[in-house]
Amino acid sequence: MTVDKNMNVLIVDDYQTMLRIIKNLLKQIGFSNVDEATDGGMAYEMLEKKNYGLVISDWNMEPMTGIDLLKKVRASSGAFKSVPFIMVTAESKTENVIAAKEAGVNNYIVKPFNAETLKSKIASVLGNF
Repeated sequence: MTVDKNMNVLIVDDYQTMLRIIKNLLKQIGFSNVDEATDGGMAYEMLEKKNYGLVISDWNMEPMTGIDLLKKVRASSGAFKSVPFIMVTAESKTENVIAAKEAGVNNYIVKPFNAETLKSKIASVLGNF
């Protein structure tokens, strides 16, 4: 299966610098259709309106965290219920990884990371590209 690099990707982070970094890393590995949301609530509304092939979300955000967004997406009846979801966090605590897995995350990236790490995490979720 080939990965469609033209798919819509939604990145979610309340920190503008991190959004810019992730967007630039995605561009480096060939993804150009990238939308941004600054919290889980905004991201959820965007998911209801547009088809995304991948969500990359920070964990720690206000008012809706990444884990709350993930749980809401997985519990929804929308077409986006099973969208591939990668969680980004500065914390590598085992209990966080377990909580994310139980909530239905597809993969997990610990900050800081580079384009190579991002590509391998995306490939593990979507297939090689």
